[in-house]
Amino acid sequence: MKYLPFGSTGVFLSEIGFGAIPIIRLSFEEAGRVLRKAYDSGITLFDTANAYHDSEEKIGRELSSVRDKIFLATKSMKRDGKTVSEHIDLSLRRLQTDRIDLFQFHQVATEKDWQTISGPGGAMEAALKAQADGKIRFIGITSHSLAMAKKYVESGLFVSIQFPFNFIETEAAEELHPLARKKNVAILSMKPFAGGAITDASLAFKFLRSHESLFPIPGYDSVESVEQVVSFYDSPNRVNDNDLEAMESVKKEIGGEFCRRCEYCQPCPSGVAITQGMIYPLLASRMSPVVASEFASKGMDTIPECAECGLCVKKCPYTLPIPAMLKKHYALYKSHRSGKEGV
Repeated sequence: MKYLPFGSTGVFLSEIGFGAIPIIRLSFEEAGRVLRKAYDSGITLFDTANAYHDSEEKIGRELSSVRDKIFLATKSMKRDGKTVSEHIDLSLRRLQTDRIDLFQFHQVATEKDWQTISGPGGAMEAALKAQADGKIRFIGITSHSLAMAKKYVESGLFVSIQFPFNFIETEAAEELHPLARKKNVAILSMKPFAGGAITDASLAFKFLRSHESLFPIPGYDSVESVEQVVSFYDSPNRVNDNDLEAMESVKKEIGGEFCRRCEYCQPCPSGVAITQGMIYPLLASRMSPVVASEFASKGMDTIPECAECGLCVKKCPYTLPIPAMLKKHYALYKSHRSGKEGV
């Protein structure tokens, strides 16, 4: 395992991280074994969020004994200072620690959200106070909007940017990554498996390892999955023509109905949580039907309000058949809520 500088922080972290969503569907005992295997394999970067069900508790329970040897990153989706302060304290208790190494504003994809966060009484004020109080060390941000992500890197306010990157979603390599390297902002690459759309782990990491200065944060749901990913880093990376052809084949197969979560379709005039509805099947595959249906219920329950006006289709840069996809995903969600279908 190599250890790379994490942006401007002065901290060196394992070149591969640990994404905590999949441990949601594991028992505390199973999650503990997976977390311990990751730590024993040299992984020091653990990324979670207080919205990820009980993942923080599982990390705190298993890794509190090695707290000084790991780097804990968590997030909040709230935009107001009061709630973010509460979330920071909650994460500290759940993680069984007195400090969060990296606190991130989660999925800030619109100018409106950013203005709320950075404005008076916003989440930034709360995070800066928590940093001054020693509750957090560094502040980062995550987004699925390329334009907004570039703005955050340019701002100089954050030590890290977390953005999707995989061989389906490659846009970040052209402008975001070079800009982040220039500004010495660490790059956390979320969705290395495109949220579950990529099933060939070897192919996924051949692509990722062909790009420098990234910290991929794949999710793990078993000891074996940790062993597999870590093994990719034990030998030189080689990408041949057959690999490139396989990547293109996967892209063509799923590209027609793959939501990249850019949120250009928002806001919906009928109040539909379009992005939540579009990614629901992948979310369910990473969590579990029961947990996913509970986690996503607020957004999914807005889908029946869809008037099929077609405005979202016109705004989608990938021309996805959004209303039809929402209808299909809502039927899956309802089956999960009634306990009739698993993933």
